[in-house]
Amino acid sequence: MLRKRAGYTLAVLAGTVAALIVLSAVGPAQAAERKSLRLATSQVGTYGYQVATLLSRVIEEALNREYTVTVQPYTSPTVAMKAVMDGNGEISYTADIGMSEFHERAGGFKGYKPKMPELVHTWYSYPMESMMAVPAKDAQKFKCWRDFSGKPVFYSPAGFMNWLNYMRTLKVLGYNFKHVQIDPKANADAMESGSIVGSGVYTTAGRSLPAYWKETEIRIDIGVVNLCPDEIAKLKAAGLTVVEVDAKAVFSKSVGPSTLTGVAILFGHNVGTNISEEVAYKMIMAFYNRKDELVKNEPGFTPLAKDFVGMQVQGINANPKVPVHPGLAKFLKEQKAWNAAWTVAAAK
Repeated sequence: MLRKRAGYTLAVLAGTVAALIVLSAVGPAQAAERKSLRLATSQVGTYGYQVATLLSRVIEEALNREYTVTVQPYTSPTVAMKAVMDGNGEISYTADIGMSEFHERAGGFKGYKPKMPELVHTWYSYPMESMMAVPAKDAQKFKCWRDFSGKPVFYSPAGFMNWLNYMRTLKVLGYNFKHVQIDPKANADAMESGSIVGSGVYTTAGRSLPAYWKETEIRIDIGVVNLCPDEIAKLKAAGLTVVEVDAKAVFSKSVGPSTLTGVAILFGHNVGTNISEEVAYKMIMAFYNRKDELVKNEPGFTPLAKDFVGMQVQGINANPKVPVHPGLAKFLKEQKAWNAAWTVAAAK
């Protein structure tokens, strides 16, 4: 009886081991079958990298774990965009101003020739707002943005997306962009000494300041100069988005107006038509359905949660000549937000 029982036990153990061997063999095979999506974003430690890490999990779940999403950091959105169009990624962190430069082959894209399908409008996720500030003691001298024309201003570090946004904005308004490059840490000293008359100040989703501006507002009193009504009208007519920011939600003390006006840059993640309509649509729908969850994890998604569809429309309108990915086009048509003047990107 003991021998029979022992034999039975050995048989069960043998079967269990065999099953484990089979499972261990299947696991790697299934993993190998998972396709790769590389998300190119800005460098480690930036807001863009932080957001990409969060979004990668949402994308994997949306695609039923059929894809493995890896986050690949680059020095800037421009470099990330080129990486994707050179075949070293599938999803790129972008901004509407970066898409403008690429479409016009200007700035960092001058003479650039993509090896893969070009990036097209796919998904926009959060705004940054470019505004103008001066020392509080000089605030009475500045009524509109036209008062900065031709005067020395630090429009944020050269090459940053906000820097490009100020350049674009002043060009639309017909003003002279006179940038003075300084160390951001010297922002307060430069304004106080008069070496610059003002400085570009920007927020993320109307909530947070960059580190050097947090230091600036502690060291000196500042005043924010709003756009005048005629300037707002001209910018909107050119397809740019002018937004209002609650001063108390951003600054620790009064900066003059209680409601501030700034020109928005929309950041997002765009792909080329080598990514199928089905995959892009599933990603967009996942972000749409989980927008409230995204806000809980990252407050910067607050504007997105309030008007998800409107943000996509704003992103396209900033560069209406750039084609729209079929996946986004499908989504906007379902939402009754498609504009017949837009173009759906053709598969290549």
